Amino acid sequence: MRNLTRRLYFWVLLAILVGGTIGAISPSTGVALKPLGDGFIGLVKMLIAPIIFCTVAAGIAGMGDLKKLGRVGAKALLYFEVVTTAALIIGLVVVSWVQPGAGVNADPATLDTKAAAQYTSSGAALTTTDFLLNIIPDTIAGAFARGEILQVLLVAVLFGLGLAAFDGRQTVLSGLHAINQVLFRMVGIIMKAAPLGAFGAMAFTIGKY
Repeated sequence: MRNLTRRLYFWVLLAILVGGTIGAISPSTGVALKPLGDGFIGLVKMLIAPIIFCTVAAGIAGMGDLKKLGRVGAKALLYFEVVTTAALIIGLVVVSWVQPGAGVNADPATLDTKAAAQYTSSGAALTTTDFLLNIIPDTIAGAFARGEILQVLLVAVLFGLGLAAFDGRQTVLSGLHAINQVLFRMVGIIMKAAPLGAFGAMAFTIGKY
């Protein structure tokens, strides 16, 4: 039991159980606990962009040989396509089998669609050209400030390619690796608050719905 209580997943599962219980018993209290989940998610999202930048840029620059990089990139793309296709097939099979939402007696006319309206409207108006141009950030700092992952990835790839062609890249590479280690230690610190975030998110979900 002592070894179990030292595991993070134990406290996360316990927090989910307690949060769900509170949300069921007192929905108003569960809804009020929403900032706990939002705060944890915000902390995690805060580190995504810099981690992606440092990891991708250091990986590209560390290879040095751009031909080798091209081969690895092609293999990674092929792997991504295969795994994504497999995930889609599994998802379709599970949906057809489980049929989530079946038996829910909800009137679509009474649902509040305002929350999803901004996403559906922007998606409908976005063309392929607009999507590709949107990947290019106005400024390098702007990509990180807005948290646009595709823009950050583009900056990271260009930075990595430029660094690979730089004679003194080892000094910069060492700096990137050091920053990456610090960022992952920050992730470790934030993950200690995962039970608190799971508690707030589950309490809100059960209390709200």
